[in-house]
Amino acid sequence: MTTFLLFVLILVAAFASWSFARQKARQLRREAGLSDAQRAIVADHVPLSRALPAPLRTGFEARITDFLDQVDFIGCDGLEVTEEMRLSIAAQACLLVANSGTWYDTLRSVLVYPGAFRSRMKDHNGYVVTERMTVRTGESWSRGPVVLSWADTQAGADRPHDGHNVVFHEFAHQLDDLSGATDGMPDLAPGQDPAEWRHVFEEAYAQHLYRVENHRKTLFDPYGAEGPQEFFAVAVEAFFETPERFRDHAPEVYAQLSRFFALDPAEWAQPR
Repeated sequence: MTTFLLFVLILVAAFASWSFARQKARQLRREAGLSDAQRAIVADHVPLSRALPAPLRTGFEARITDFLDQVDFIGCDGLEVTEEMRLSIAAQACLLVANSGTWYDTLRSVLVYPGAFRSRMKDHNGYVVTERMTVRTGESWSRGPVVLSWADTQAGADRPHDGHNVVFHEFAHQLDDLSGATDGMPDLAPGQDPAEWRHVFEEAYAQHLYRVENHRKTLFDPYGAEGPQEFFAVAVEAFFETPERFRDHAPEVYAQLSRFFALDPAEWAQPR
């Protein structure tokens, strides 16, 4: 055996040992769940999490642990990301996947700004591409990262019934993108009919667009008129934050999201 081959074998063995130890540590953290201190932070910073039914809480906490293991939080513009910020963002993101098999497979980082941030946008008109600067509270990039304003993240969590939550919105885009395109048509739950989803959402989006264009009151955030992908994201916000109103006024859309998330927030005892 040559010295080089022996060196390679040692490296492979060392990597395998490191990888096994890392996976074992991760599994132990997952089984342990959140500490009492972490659980208190989540309950305090994300009031809506307190409404999650008891049978789902163990899985929810395991998902938070997985999220914290997988995702790096990067503070921008001088922001120091605290444990409270990490837990708040992770808990909000994990409410969306608390009871489904869906996961943020490609996400590795979340960028957090102190407040709304400037973002360069490109507009395409045929062969003409123009750039403009816009102020945003959140962004979701295909396959990550997610970019968030902490001020708006905190406000969204603190007001769990106003239908606006930037974390729900941007992480809805992440789930949508897992299908290969951010177009309002995510990979559905097992047994869920794609044709039925398309019919229900296309009809609801057309009605929403009509109401926005004619300056009428809407069930969903008017921003959903920007496109099917934005309509899906604002519908997710409403699903978790105004579920009873949503179910009463758009029962078919609510039913589709309830199957997709394997959740029924309209039946939860909502925190006040």
